Amino acid sequence: MLLSGRSDMKSGRLFLIFKALDLSINRFKMKHLLFITFALLSIQLSAQQKQFSKDDNGKFIYYKVVDSQLVSKDTLLQRAKSFINVAYKKSMTQESITDSSILAKGAMVIDKTILVAGHPSGEVSYHFVFEARNGKYRFWLTDMLFIPYQRDRYGNFVATTKIGVPLERTPGKLGAGAWKDILNSAYNKIEKFGDDFKKYLATNRVEKAKKKAETISTKKW
Repeated sequence: MLLSGRSDMKSGRLFLIFKALDLSINRFKMKHLLFITFALLSIQLSAQQKQFSKDDNGKFIYYKVVDSQLVSKDTLLQRAKSFINVAYKKSMTQESITDSSILAKGAMVIDKTILVAGHPSGEVSYHFVFEARNGKYRFWLTDMLFIPYQRDRYGNFVATTKIGVPLERTPGKLGAGAWKDILNSAYNKIEKFGDDFKKYLATNRVEKAKKKAETISTKKW
């Protein structure tokens, strides 16, 4: 009887210990879940707070002036040209160039969701302007038009129309919430584009012209 009582006491203690451990683990998981949820909500809120500015004509514009004291105007122009025609050649087309400016047009795919990669909801076309001076440069994207995507019979996402909707004007077929998500995604994509452009101009990434294959002559040596 004494042994049986001690055994029951040990079993009870073990039960309490495991129960306490289980509660601790659950609390730990709950804290981490709350932390992750809070972090994701903070990221989403931060993304939603970003908005495009408007130009004199009421159009959305992404405009940046960058100080560049260590890089000459000619080098900046050369690197900007390389960015358009080499780094982003699949999505951008150069339209004109002067000794201090470049005009181009392009398009970028907009994802359905913000926090995680989702299927594309459409694309945003834009006009790109770059101007350089000694010591600084500026660039901006404007005339931004949204073209929605849909799946074709092969499962590919394709444009539903060739006529885009200006980002500053909400289309009638989309609700305010859906359009807000598109604007947030567009801003994030364009902001990343701007960061890539600034990094490209800050480093020597201009590709050198490929040398022609040297012809070997056995007549001279």
